[in-house]
Amino acid sequence: MRQKLNRRRFLGVAGAGTAGLILPWGSGSPAHAGASAAAVNPPAEWLDPPHEFSQAPFWFWNDDLSEQELLRQMEDFRAHGVHAFVIHPRAGLPKSIGWLSDRMIELMRFTIERAAERDMWVILYDEGMYPSGSSSGQVVAENPAFRTRGLVCIDLDEAKPETQVQGVRIGGDGAPVLAPGQNLVATVRRKSNGHRIAVIDRAAAEGRSVIRGLHFLQDDPPRRADRREVPENQPPGADILNPEAVACFIRLVYQRFCDEFRPHFGKTIKGIFTDEPSLLARGAERGMVPGTTGILEHVNAFLEYDFTEHLPALWYNDEPDAARHRRNYHRALEARLEETFYRPISTWCDAHGTCLTGHPMGGDDIGPLRHFQIPGQDIVWRYVEPDKPSALEGEQSTQGKCASSAMIHLGRRQNMNEFCGAFGHDFTFAEMQWLASWLLVRGCNLLVPHAFYYSIRGPRIDERPPDVGPNNTWWPRYKPFAEATSRLCWLNTDGAHVCALAILGLNDYLPWRAAKVCFQHQRDFNYIEARHLWEDARVDGDGIRLAGMHYRALILEDDPPAKAQPAIDRLAKAGRILRWNEQMGAAEFIARIDRLIPPDVQVAPAAPDLRVRHVRKGGLDYYLLFNEGAAALELRLTLSVQGRRVLLDPLSGGHKPVTGDSPIQLAGYTMQVLAVA
Repeated sequence: MRQKLNRRRFLGVAGAGTAGLILPWGSGSPAHAGASAAAVNPPAEWLDPPHEFSQAPFWFWNDDLSEQELLRQMEDFRAHGVHAFVIHPRAGLPKSIGWLSDRMIELMRFTIERAAERDMWVILYDEGMYPSGSSSGQVVAENPAFRTRGLVCIDLDEAKPETQVQGVRIGGDGAPVLAPGQNLVATVRRKSNGHRIAVIDRAAAEGRSVIRGLHFLQDDPPRRADRREVPENQPPGADILNPEAVACFIRLVYQRFCDEFRPHFGKTIKGIFTDEPSLLARGAERGMVPGTTGILEHVNAFLEYDFTEHLPALWYNDEPDAARHRRNYHRALEARLEETFYRPISTWCDAHGTCLTGHPMGGDDIGPLRHFQIPGQDIVWRYVEPDKPSALEGEQSTQGKCASSAMIHLGRRQNMNEFCGAFGHDFTFAEMQWLASWLLVRGCNLLVPHAFYYSIRGPRIDERPPDVGPNNTWWPRYKPFAEATSRLCWLNTDGAHVCALAILGLNDYLPWRAAKVCFQHQRDFNYIEARHLWEDARVDGDGIRLAGMHYRALILEDDPPAKAQPAIDRLAKAGRILRWNEQMGAAEFIARIDRLIPPDVQVAPAAPDLRVRHVRKGGLDYYLLFNEGAAALELRLTLSVQGRRVLLDPLSGGHKPVTGDSPIQLAGYTMQVLAVA
């Protein structure tokens, strides 16, 4: 019988800065070292990691459910090294099992209680089905005024009298005639052509701004020949910029969970998963911009200037600096969403002894993660792939570091990533292992595979495929993979990330160009959201101290917010600001980093595909070495840490001494863990 988990540690609250570790899915030769490693033995947790570090796959509840089959599948998970799951009600449920119906609650209770008996743990999902915030339409059913809202624009100099434009009637005098629930935000002249525009706040049209539903429209539909998903119900989305609508959502979902399952909170129930809350949900009207009643006041307060004259830029690209004004507006909305949605849910979870987890909409949305007890992100739709620029370029390439950096700087114990969703039926086990390695070497320590399907009957097999677990051909080979990720997630937790370089980001934007160069030259880093510079970081001539980290250099790729400027000036005066300049060249940029921060790892020959992360845990130093590319590597490493070395094998849990001066050989897509005493 395993020991009961310490509650604060289980809930993912304040611990030492954690770090990512490496993963040899394939073969690799020992790294060179000069001393015997006989006295270096891995901890017992490495050989038999606690179940709290298990993968926690989405478990699609997508057919007529029975207690007997739920229990059978749980036992099958355990037999394959998986000791946790996210209960995810999904399209394909019969109408007799509605969202939070008595039958659904009964099945959830059965599953939670059986999990508790088996040393398994559970994350509850807060929606039926996604994006989060509407309780499968129940919020709007309770109060139609809580329906998703947005802003529309009418060119008054072009509108014809007695017509409908963007859902608003134009009167005989050419002015908008507002219906109940419609509000005039402002009338503004465009700078580009002088036309008068009216900006109206109104509810989304019927059938627009919806979420995905749990039930097929057709009873027991067949699988389509083209493998497309079959139509499902589409409940209306809720206005998550409206605090009253969010309070209704919390009461209907979170409080209901608490009322039904309170004894398991903080024990078997580790957290509640919120999934990419969206300001306009899905299927937004053409021409509608996110917003709500009174939003301009909040935008002005956040930006610290009157945005009214720039409203036309939200619709017209030919307005002066349209792209910049649009970015500022959306950044202000993201900040408002923190206050109306993330903060109250986080506060509720904290008060009720559980964790808010899940992820925001954008892959580089780091701002909302401060409200998650377990911050997270999401790799879906092949946004990140082996041998593609997406692994290092673009918004999605930042998400592994986004969540792990937030974990460290917010004093959280874990960060999660939902991954493999909608990668398609041609997705391979090798790709799944590569994605896990991609995340682990960037600091992830809770993996949420998307997904294990309760049923693949009929069209269910084509709903955001593939099933990456029991219904896949690789399931018989899954246990070593699951156990290896558990070892590595344990290794990623409660340690210290050895890193002295940071890159500055904003609440909804993390730069990737300098990050790409750092990755390719084995200069590890974390992202710092700008707010830390004026809220809780200590900034002086020696660098930035934040949550146990000491950063001796800060990379700037864009102009910082005005509030950050005093901290930036102090760092610049001390020569600790590195401004990214693409014309400078990678070699010169790395040389500038090295003048401020002596390299922790030096590699010969150069290896742009090698990723390295250094973690200190339990008196040992661990180096994560992941070959992110397909070509084999043969390398010599010079490490800043000297001592006896062993090579750890996550697949078997075994270890062997490292002796001699042999180079490291890493086959394509493989990882190794080098431990140094």
